[in-house]
Amino acid sequence: MLRQSQQQRLLQKLSPQQIQFLKLLRVPTIEMEMRIKEEMEINPALEYNEEVQTQEDDIYKTNENDEFESLDDASLKDDDAEKIDIDDYIRNEGDDSGYDYSGDNEKNSSFSIRYEAGFHQYLLDQLSMLYLDEQQIKVAEQIIGSINDDGYLAREVNAIVDDLAFGQNIIVSAEEVVDIIKQIQTFDPPGIAVYTLQECLILQLKRIDQFSVAVKNAIEILEKYYDSFVRKHYDKILRGMNIDDSQLKNAIASILKLNPKPGLAFEGNSQNNNYVIPDFFVDNNEGVLEIMLNSKNAPELRISEGFKEMLTTFEKGEKKDKKQNEAVSFIKQKLESAQWFINSIKQRQTTLLHTMNAIVTFQRQFFLSGNETSLKPMILKDIAEMTNLDISTVSRVANSKFVQTQYGTFSLKYFFSEGITMDNGEEVSNKEIKSILAEIVSIEDKRQPLRDEDIMDILAQKGYNISRRTVAKYREQLMIPVARLRKEN
Repeated sequence: MLRQSQQQRLLQKLSPQQIQFLKLLRVPTIEMEMRIKEEMEINPALEYNEEVQTQEDDIYKTNENDEFESLDDASLKDDDAEKIDIDDYIRNEGDDSGYDYSGDNEKNSSFSIRYEAGFHQYLLDQLSMLYLDEQQIKVAEQIIGSINDDGYLAREVNAIVDDLAFGQNIIVSAEEVVDIIKQIQTFDPPGIAVYTLQECLILQLKRIDQFSVAVKNAIEILEKYYDSFVRKHYDKILRGMNIDDSQLKNAIASILKLNPKPGLAFEGNSQNNNYVIPDFFVDNNEGVLEIMLNSKNAPELRISEGFKEMLTTFEKGEKKDKKQNEAVSFIKQKLESAQWFINSIKQRQTTLLHTMNAIVTFQRQFFLSGNETSLKPMILKDIAEMTNLDISTVSRVANSKFVQTQYGTFSLKYFFSEGITMDNGEEVSNKEIKSILAEIVSIEDKRQPLRDEDIMDILAQKGYNISRRTVAKYREQLMIPVARLRKEN
């Protein structure tokens, strides 16, 4: 039996501007300029405002006496943002809606960071080294397009075959695809175009000195004892390969030097060769911390004067047929979309600076000293409460964003860590404990290296009561081998 009933429910619905804002919030500086250019290509009503002067409001200064003002998320939920009255906007001749929001370009220019061509373009440039015909080049391009940012193939061979058949009308066999994949695996960086970490590491080792005993042992470990290696069943490896602890230690050291995600650092395995563009700059000006937003995050955008004049001309026309009405509707839609985009950019800038200001305020001692042990335990909730923003909003800001300080460039995620309570009731960051753990190991007697239980006891004497399992976890995160493999004669 069918029945009809009425229900009243309260639902939260995101406006188009909110959706656009949340998408923009995730975008790091390195991609922001490209995102703006894409928007300008599809919306001729949007243009750069070249007349904008630098404003000092772009600089946030924090010190220990400042009162922190929270940013209410309500500003991002304004119902008025859902529909913009373009007619009123056009009629207001004095309206300055370009949001003149620029960074300190002179300051930021001194922090110029190099940015190289993308990973996939780097691989495509190497195709010329292969002897391929026109069809094979297209197959190779399809394979490279199927490699994710980490350097691994994201599509199975049969799926690539289908992609070529349906997408480009190219008929190839799985064997032909595999053959070209093997050729791409010879490209730099070593270890790309594979499906598993095991393959990735083996490929890298095979590009190293093949006469090295340590490298040969490392390859054998990965090829024949991979599961035992992952589970740290070193006794089984020692028995199976008939090698001693010293040889095992050298082989594992060779493996630990490899890059598990070669695509993220295709210029080399050294961390110094990875180039990033910082989203923020923090300067210590005699104890006053100044926060600046990268000027690429603060573009000078405005509504096109030509589009505004065009709309005014159409509206003043006496006769309006169907085509003219459609033209007016199109122009209004583009103007509205442009205004939404400008609003979203401004909200993004405000939210980025406000969140960064909260992080600097919370971790003030670190930004003054650069000492990792001065980092306080901090989670997303702490910053969300300080800024009155949602945790998901803070997470979007922290994701893929970097800050440049006088002590180096750091990911915003670096400043977030769980806390551990000491004997005296004080809460400390696990980064502080890791730093002390690394120091303990660095000064140990290598002839009798400390076991995890010994390290646990030393930490307890310093007031850090953590379990042996936690010690082992932190040691592994620091890539410090077990005591047996640290032993030296």
